[in-house]
Amino acid sequence: MDRALKPNVSSNPTAETALVRCERSAIHGVGGFAKQNLPEGTPIIEYVGEKIAKEQSLKRCEQNNEYIFTLDEQHDLDGNVDWNPARFINHSCAPNSEADVRDGRIWIVAARDIRAGEELTFNYGFDLEDYRNYPCYCGSSHCVGYIVAEEFFEHVRAQRQWAQNS
Repeated sequence: MDRALKPNVSSNPTAETALVRCERSAIHGVGGFAKQNLPEGTPIIEYVGEKIAKEQSLKRCEQNNEYIFTLDEQHDLDGNVDWNPARFINHSCAPNSEADVRDGRIWIVAARDIRAGEELTFNYGFDLEDYRNYPCYCGSSHCVGYIVAEEFFEHVRAQRQWAQNS
């Protein structure tokens, strides 16, 4: 996900699925929670929305629409639609699920066994551009403090260490 601004606390989720319920989250605003035990590898929910060209995606991102999800080299998916409960799934630096693009569709899939009632999370995969504008509140013992892809964790940790020592 290029950027994924999460709904504020007053957001009201409008949909649920057989596997996911939406409610207030300790991480941020509204979150998605497992309605039952989910074994590793389970496709939990599809991230749906409007399929748009990259040019349109850039325009929408410039207008602060941050529900844009990379689909392929030509298209993105704008998940900023009421009928997309997957937009409520929060970021975590130690996620229990992951995004998987399969045949042009984006699925949130259990990366490990998930207990009923557990909040669903995945790593949004942000790059380092403006990362300091996106603090992370996941609460994980592995939290790097910002919403970035795992490949950037060490860089962010080094930057934080350098700032603390300066």
